[in-house]
Parts: sequence; C-alpha cells; structure tokens
Amino acid sequence: MSAVSSRLPVFPWDKLEPYKKTALSHPDGIVDLSVGTPVDPVPALIQEALVAAADSPGYPTVWGTPALRDALTGWCERRLGATGFAHENVLPVVGSKELVAWLPTQLGLGPGDRVAYPRLAYPTYEVGARLCGAEAVVYDDPTALDPAGLKLLWLNSPSNPTGEVLAKEELTRIVAWAREHGVLVFSDECYLELGWEADPVSVLHPDVCGGSYEGIVAVHSLSKRSNLAGYRAAFVAGDAAVLGELLQIRKHGGMMTAAPVQAATVAALGDDAHVAEQRGRYAARRAALKAALEAHGFRIEHSEASLYLWATRDEPCWDTVAYLAEKGVLVAPGDFYGEAGARFVRVAFTATDERVEAAVKRLG
Repeated sequence: MSAVSSRLPVFPWDKLEPYKKTALSHPDGIVDLSVGTPVDPVPALIQEALVAAADSPGYPTVWGTPALRDALTGWCERRLGATGFAHENVLPVVGSKELVAWLPTQLGLGPGDRVAYPRLAYPTYEVGARLCGAEAVVYDDPTALDPAGLKLLWLNSPSNPTGEVLAKEELTRIVAWAREHGVLVFSDECYLELGWEADPVSVLHPDVCGGSYEGIVAVHSLSKRSNLAGYRAAFVAGDAAVLGELLQIRKHGGMMTAAPVQAATVAALGDDAHVAEQRGRYAARRAALKAALEAHGFRIEHSEASLYLWATRDEPCWDTVAYLAEKGVLVAPGDFYGEAGARFVRVAFTATDERVEAAVKRLG
C-alpha cells in the first residue's frame, strides 16, 4: 500500500487546517468559501424520487436502468446539442471524482504513457496519472504538446479553479488536433450549467465534433447543478467504443451507482426549473462577493463561469489565505491547482446567503 500512496502528493486540503482554525475563532463564526460544497437543499422532486426507490434490495447494474440511460441521452441531446445519441454513448459513474482519479488506470495506461491537463487544474487529473504510473504533463495550449506517447488529454471548460471558458472555435481546433494524432480527449464539463459571462459549449456539440464522437468523451456531474454532491451522481458521454470498454472494466470492479440515486438522477435531469432556481441563488452570491472583493482591492481574473472567483491581491496566495482567515473567511490557495496559481486564491460562492452577507460585511 505504501508503494501506491507514495506516488501521490500530500492531500492539499490538510494544509488548510491551521487557517480554518483561525477563521473558526472569529466572533461571528467562519465563512467557509474554500471547498465549494453545495449548501442549499436537494430539490423536493429529487428527494421524492430517491425515497420512492428506497426499496431496492437487488444489485443495481453498472450501466444503469433503461430509464436512466434514456434520461442521460435525452439530456445530452437537449442540453448539449448532441445528435443521434444511443444508450451506448452514455455511462453513469459514482461521482465524477472517482472517474477522474481512476480513468487512466481503467484505460490501461501506465509507465511510458503520458496524461496531459491544464497548467491550472483540478488536482485529481494529476492524481489519476500518478495512480497508474503514467507521466503527468501540463499545458497552456494542448496543440503545442508533443503527441508522442500522449494517450489522454484532459480539457476543463468551464475551468476549476479559474472559471475560464474555452470558445467553441478553440474546442473545435483542439479536438481536430487530438484526432489527427490519435489522442483520446476527455472533457470535464461539470460546471457547464453555470456560465455567467460566457455560454459554455460541450465537445459533444456538432459544431465542435462534427457530429462524430470518435475519440471524445464528456464528463458531467449533478453535484453542482442539482445540489447532489452527497448523492455521487455523475456520468460520461461520447465515444461508444471507449465507454463500452469502461463498462466492461467497471462491471468487474463493481462500480455501480446506487439504485435510488439512479432514480433521483432521472428526476433531476428531467427538470430544468430547479437548475434555474439554483443558478439564481449563485448569481446573487457571486455578484455580492465579486463587488466586495474588488472594492477591497482584489482583482478578479477569468471567472466567467463555474462556482468560483479567481482572485488576487498580487501577493503570495498563502499570505492572502492568512489575511482572510483573520477576518473569519476561509478560501482556497491558488497553488492547490498548480504553481501558476501561487499568487491567487479561489473563492467559492457556495455558502448560504447569510454567510455570504457576513463575508461581504467583513470585507467592507
């Protein structure tokens, strides 16, 4: 076991504990804007679907029920613009983090293979490469990479942590390059429903992929759009050959989405009203925090989508973390996401309205 764990970096969030203790000591309590976990209620129709399926004594299937596959394909066509989707083009997973961490292993990658991801990125892309012994490679422009040995290319739009959105033309260019060089593309689109100053586009859109899903897979999650982080509800969609291989592996591994969660996912993907309602909450919190940070001397970069503000005071990120912790506000240091983030912090707007108002007052 030590041989595997020794490949991995220190779990980043453990480093934040001393600053959390400082923020907790504030007389009015902590305002935790670090992790970005949903705090609002799970919509009633989703809870009702979960409860209705609670009597599920048998094993669920890895591929999901036909009703779930119908919901996944229907949503991809309706929301992402995908065309001609079949059940073979979708696969439920047990939360997107599990998929990201174990994907290189399940693809059979290992020493001598390369996995690429953005220079500023969700840390689990690197973890996935390390778990299987592949080489982790960062990029600014993926088409500038040497394609030799490059087996997996991660895209992330909207970005975590920066909120940057890749334009349709940029996605099209990258997909064409990857296909030319035989590089498999996985596009993490978990924040696609949360565009504020841009309209995020999926790699599954025909303008990007040309109506063919060869060599491309999109990753989607219900954690943010539907407040289902606790349900571990997510899915991948795209190249049927790739998903078919993953399905076989995941059957052997017992990677099954719980039956009540499958039913809840069907309900969640069939309703747009709760998504719009949640977007409204986040939009108000984002506007309040952005104005307060800028008035306090912060500069916000990118942040045109997602649940985060990418903010800087042009100082080392841990100095900013310490400064805000003294005000009872906890944020994530930018270097959690790569050395390029060393002078930024990531500010989540997933706290309650009351806690966001408290942060605004402290910054004021």
